[in-house]
This record gives sequence, C-alpha cells and structure tokens, in this order.
Amino acid sequence: MIRTAALDALPVREAVPALISALDDHGTAVLCAPPGTGKTTLVPLVLAGLVGGGPRRRVVVAEPRRIAARAAARRMAWLLGEQVGGAVGFTVRGERVVGPDTVVEVVTTGVLLQRLQRDQELTGVDVVILDECHERHLDADTVAAFLLDVRETLRPELRLVAASATTDSASWARVLGGAPVVEAAGVSYPVETVWAPPARPVRPPHGMRVDPAQLTHVASVVRRALAERAGDVLCFLPGVGEIARVAGQLGGVDAEVLQIHGRAPAAAQDAALSVADHRRVILSTAVAESSLTVPGVRVVVDSGLAREPRVDHARGLGALATVRASRAAGRQRAGRAGREAPGAVYRCWAEAEDGRLAAFPAPEIRVADLAQFALQAACWGDPDATGLALLDPPPAGAMAAAREVLVAVGAVDPAGGVTARGRRMARLGLHLRLARALLDGSAALGARRAAEVVALISEEPPREYGDDLAGAWRRARAGGDGYAARWRTEARRLERAAAERDPAGAPPPDPRASNAGGADSSARPAFEEHGPGRSHDLSASPAFEARGSGRSPGSGAAPDDGAAGLIAALAFPERVAKAKGSGSFLMANGTGAEVGDGSGLRQAPWLAVAVADRPPHSASARVRLAAVLDEDTARVAAGHLLTDGEEVRWEDGDLVARAAERLGAIELAVRPLRGPDPALVRAALLDGLRSEGLGLLRWSPDAVTLRSRLGFLHRTLGGAWPDVADDRALLERADAWLEPELSRARRRADLGRIDAGQALNRLLPWATGEAVRLDELAPERLEVPSGSRIRMDYSAEHGRPVLAVKLQELFGLAETPRVAGVPVVVHLLSPAGRPAAVTSDLASFWQGGYRAVRAELRGRYPKHPWPEDPATAEPTRHTNARLRR
Repeated sequence: MIRTAALDALPVREAVPALISALDDHGTAVLCAPPGTGKTTLVPLVLAGLVGGGPRRRVVVAEPRRIAARAAARRMAWLLGEQVGGAVGFTVRGERVVGPDTVVEVVTTGVLLQRLQRDQELTGVDVVILDECHERHLDADTVAAFLLDVRETLRPELRLVAASATTDSASWARVLGGAPVVEAAGVSYPVETVWAPPARPVRPPHGMRVDPAQLTHVASVVRRALAERAGDVLCFLPGVGEIARVAGQLGGVDAEVLQIHGRAPAAAQDAALSVADHRRVILSTAVAESSLTVPGVRVVVDSGLAREPRVDHARGLGALATVRASRAAGRQRAGRAGREAPGAVYRCWAEAEDGRLAAFPAPEIRVADLAQFALQAACWGDPDATGLALLDPPPAGAMAAAREVLVAVGAVDPAGGVTARGRRMARLGLHLRLARALLDGSAALGARRAAEVVALISEEPPREYGDDLAGAWRRARAGGDGYAARWRTEARRLERAAAERDPAGAPPPDPRASNAGGADSSARPAFEEHGPGRSHDLSASPAFEARGSGRSPGSGAAPDDGAAGLIAALAFPERVAKAKGSGSFLMANGTGAEVGDGSGLRQAPWLAVAVADRPPHSASARVRLAAVLDEDTARVAAGHLLTDGEEVRWEDGDLVARAAERLGAIELAVRPLRGPDPALVRAALLDGLRSEGLGLLRWSPDAVTLRSRLGFLHRTLGGAWPDVADDRALLERADAWLEPELSRARRRADLGRIDAGQALNRLLPWATGEAVRLDELAPERLEVPSGSRIRMDYSAEHGRPVLAVKLQELFGLAETPRVAGVPVVVHLLSPAGRPAAVTSDLASFWQGGYRAVRAELRGRYPKHPWPEDPATAEPTRHTNARLRR
C-alpha cells in the first residue's frame, strides 16, 4: 500500500508540477532542492507514473555513491509499500536487485557510464535523473556530457534532470541547453555554531594521513557534544580508517556508535538510516552531507576534513587525498543538525581559520587523474573530449598526460582511436596501468597470480607488510586481517575479469605469439611496442620461463619474486630502477630512489618500484613498495623506453648528440658523438623550433611588425602572399626562409643569431613583383587628415588592421580609411590618448555616436575643439588656444 501521508509530507511535491511542465516543454530541467525535501525519492516516482497518475515511464536515477543508491531504492520501495526489486530496484558494482516490473532503477554514475558505453541509446529508458550533481564527480560530469550527446544526436525525446541540494543552477542550465531551473523550498531550523579547535596545534593532513592527535580531539568533541546537547550526534570524518579510529576512542559513551561509509555492511547502513528509540553517534564520511538523510540528528561534529581526488604521485595512480573541507561543505554538514529541529554544529577548528578555507571543493575534472576519463572519451568516439558538453573543460596538461598513458598501454592507437584492447581495459574497473599489468601479466603468469599482485598494488598494503612486494604478497595470502580479506575478494574479481574473452570472442593474447606483419596491433600486448629494430615479448623474460615451474628468475630467488617484479614493471615501466650502490637506484623516469636501511631490497641489481614518495626537501624518492627485478624483464616490460643508437635530438632546451643504449633515463651504454650527421642536426634544431616556438630566433620589433603585416595580406589577398602567422606553416617552409643559417647552426645559441625579419623577407613574392607593393598594400604607418603618420596595428585577433588615433585628428574625414581594400577598425582616442570609441564606419559615427562622445569629452577636455559638425571641421592635434595663435 502506498504511504500517501509520507509522500504528501515531502516539500518537493510543491515543485513537481513546474518540473513536469519544464520537461514537457524543454526535455531538460535543473531541480534545486535542499536535503530532505524528497527530490531523490518522490520525483522519480512521479516521473515514472508510480504516483500522481502520470503516464508510465522508465526512469534511471544516477547516484554518486553505492550506499546512496541502495538507500534511495529502499526508501522509494518503502513509500510504495513494496520490497526492492519490484517497481523500484537498484544496480551497483557487484550487486543488482531489479525485477521484470522495475520501472525506477537507481544506479551509481559508474554503472550508468558503463551502460552508456554498451548502449548509447539507453534503449527503453525515458528519463534520467542525475542526483547530487553539485558534488561534481568526474563520472557524473562525464555521464551528463554523454547523455546530452545522446539527446542531440540519437534520442531527442530522452528527458534529463540535473538534481542537487545546492548547485550552480545557471551553469547547469546552460550546459543542458537553456534548461529551466525549478526550485523547491526546504524546511530548516536554526543551527548554533560552536567553535572547538584543538588545544594544541596538530599537523595538517598529508596524502591520506591524518594526525592521530586530530582524531583524538574529534573524539573528545563528540563526548562534549553528547554531554551538552540532546539528540543524535552526526560526526563527519574523511574516510573509513578515521571512522574506525574515532569509533575506537568512543568506548563507554552512553550512546550507540554507528558507522556510515561505502564499505559498511548493509545492516549497519540500514540501522544508521532508520529512526531509533535510543541515542546514537553516527560516524560518517561525506556521503551524509547531502546523499542521505539521517533521522534524529540534532548535533553535528565536523572534523573539517574531506577526501578529494588527486594524482597519487607515489603510485602513479589516481587516488584520494585528505584536504581541508570547503566552506560550502561546512554549510552542508551544519545544515544536517537543523533538519528536524533547532540544532548545533561543533566545528573542530578556530573561527579565524574559517575565512581561509576554499569556498567550494574543486571539480574532479580539474584535479583528478584523467586517464580513465580519457579512455571513456575515446570509447565514446571523442578522444580529445572537445565535442563533449562539460561544465569545465579538462586541463590540457592532464589530458596530454592521460593520452600518453593510453598510448603506452595500447588502449588507443597513435591517432587516438580506441583499440579492442582499450575497450576491454575500460570494463575492468582498474586504472589503465593496472589493467595493462593484469592483461599482459595474465598471459605470462596466469590470471590468478597476476590478479593477486595487481590487487595488492591497487590498494597499498599496510606498512607492517614491509617494502618487499613479493613478501607482502605472501603475507596477504596467510593474513587474517581486514586488508587480507579485501585483497582476496578483489583478487578473485580480477581473476574472473582477466579470464574473460575480448569483445570479438578471442581469448587473451599469448605473449609468445609472433609479431609478424599483418597481426592486429590493437589486440597486441603493449609490451610488444618497441623502438625501431627491436622485438621483445614476455617469452624472453625469465619470469615467463618460471611459469608453471614454481621458480622465478635469478639463482636462488623465491618463486614469487620474479612474478611480483614482472607485474610491477608492467604497471610502472617508467619506474624500473637500476642500482647505483648503497641502496640508491635510478628509475627510468629519471628520478632517484632510495630504500630503507634495513630493507632486504638494498642489494638488488634492479627494482620494479610500485610505491614511492618524495619526502620534503629530498631530491630522491623513498621506496615504500618494490620487487626485485632482472635486467631482461626490465627490458621487456619497459621495452617502449629502450633506445639504442645515435641520439641527435633537442633535449632540455638545446641540441644533444651522443651514441647511447638506454632504458628511459637509465644509461646502459653512452658515449659522445663527434661529427653528427648535419641532416640529423638540422632535424633536431627544427624539433626545437617546433617544441619551443619561433621565439628561439631573434625577433626585433620591426620583424614582429613585418610578420603581422604579411599575415594580414595573406588573409586578405592570399595568392602569392605567404602564410606566416602559423609557426607550423613557417617551419614547413624552412628551406625557403631559414636557409642557409639553419644548416650552419649547431646549437641553441646559433638559432638566437638568426634575424627573423631578414629571413622573412625571403618569403616575399619577389618573383611576381608583388613584393615591392608591401608598403602600398599594408603600410607600416597611415597618414591622417591632421598630417600625423600613425603606426598601424595588424595583430588584432579579428584580423582587421587597427588605427588608434586621437579623434580630433580625423575631423573632416568622411569615409573610413582602407588598407588593401579593407576598412580599418578605428580606435578613437581622447586628447589624453585614452579610448573613447571604436568604429569601422566613420561616416555613421560622425552622424550618430559622435554626439554622445562629444558630450562626455567636452566636459573633460574643454580646452580642445569639439565642433558640432565634425565632418566639415578642420583636423588638429592642438588645443583651442594653440589654434588661435
């Protein structure tokens, strides 16, 4: 039986008619509704026609977190008087509860993203609701962009709602094509703020680490809140580990201590989200800021900490980092205390610090590792993501780094198109580095062993497991702690995924297969990509020979050492490291690395570094997790970094010539190269010009002006006038204008001696005789009625030349001056040289705009002439007094 009273009590019902009308008219809408108003539960039921009597539609609700998806589905089913799996169901990673009659399905944004990749039309779905879009998770932004693409190209009838507790409604409305914004009022009560900073300073968070003293202080504030206030206490902490530590310090409190986070058992989550007849302390991650409603809360204790995505440089993976929560998050958290009655928030920092906090959390797309996003965009058919409607464009540097990873692991081809291997990687739910290690390592070691090591790297083991990856592997197998249990679950999942056949039905690649021509490179393991003249596969690696024999490479090595080293090297080929002595190593990426004094890895000739960090003020990284490696396996796993031969290239801002064999930055054999091939030197200097720009040449002011004049003539007249605006176009014609100076150059300094203006003169159309008309067609200066010769500006972005001149010097000029037949853009200046007006039609300006400008400037500059009829007035540079002399 439908719980009508509970549905009618939800404040969002007042906004539902406006939302339906907006969707009927536009197909998209932005719904802004505070937490607890029912936007996540009532709105999907109405749009699906399950309540309110509307037409029956299939609705998909996308939530940012699994716990929120489950809770929303349970709440909607309860409102309908049903069990989950009937009219309302949910799908999250590893769990799907739907039935044949399900019309409202709650999914995580990650699940919806995978579903869109499999079925771009979302067959059978009528409405998609993107909930909590203000949190700006990368998956949610990507899903929104994909859905807008679907609406525009495939299914204009698909309805889309962006729903949020607090959001930038104007930006979302713009992205959704001018969607209407529907706002729902919420019910809130006053919340008193209590500032509760620690008595002594605590260390700021670093990476995932939180000062234990800070957590002890939070626990003490919870105890204080229990003593001073009535009602349940909701405490916000950054992560699961911090929740566990604070829970351990709350023993003996007169309240039930509950935990809300993504790993909590379903029963614990249900208990925290249900009404209770006793007092409770709920320790929660940010999931309770807006995604969930926790009944009975009258007090909030805010640790002031949050987890945001960052690039984890220790592992080369995307990861979460502990940061200070933004002021916007603080307001969201505090509001939870005033949902049902007046409440209080205890903030565990000083009031003076509050103003220094960030106003809003940064959108994930600005700060996160974009490798997975770049792969999703490539699978969608837009590798550069330039055609996607995103609130924030991805940073160019982060996208470039992501594309390098995609190419290195064989997920995309050099042109950016996704490969069959890339599509398979996208379905693994792993960072691309680990996906590469799993697929390629499975071919060499078997799916089980590869999956176990990958699972070990994907969630770094506890410090007590040690810094030896193989030793940590053995300890995890025998361990009975929580980490070992999670590791076994993930390893089983990855083993199943690695054993799956690819989309074409082919089994995983055999690393011993030939690299002969005609093979499909998209299905070839990434470790088979090498420099010219080299061909390696994993059958050359001692780790491969150890498969099935129980042995690993190296005399006396333990069976797991070679396997662990191979997987780590496949995941992080740029971090294979060669010993320098005394526990010091050089990684292929050029960074030094040090192992601890008591480490068993100190004597290894090579390492595959899985986890490393760089302490403050240290030039070398500190190895936290690595495996022993042999040179043969390093050459295979990092084969794309292997070079052998003469090196004449532009490097670190200058020309370098040497003969070398190297693995990335690791010099295997190097000697200086005397008398390098002049053609190679010239090509390397051109590479330098391409990478650093033509600014390496000597550009005098006259040369810069000449380039802009020639650029104008090329745009206007074309023909024999050369294209000089684009560096690439100029460099393609290097023979025509940079010779013979370029062939004589041997280093950067030589390029700086080349006069760019003199060189550009060689491109003028001398053969046709047009070159002599340069000053006629694009004069450097233009004479105006006052007699002044004013320098022209040909560099404007709009492409038309600009004449910046004092207004009074143009009196009597009836028509706009022209250059090469093009009317110039006249920037009219005041007697003081300040901008007064801009026009490209001087006659119209004299008849209309001049009156307003005259009225303004006449008062400011009364000593200058301001005739009523400027078209017949005498042009001048002088004041009235000067004119009367």
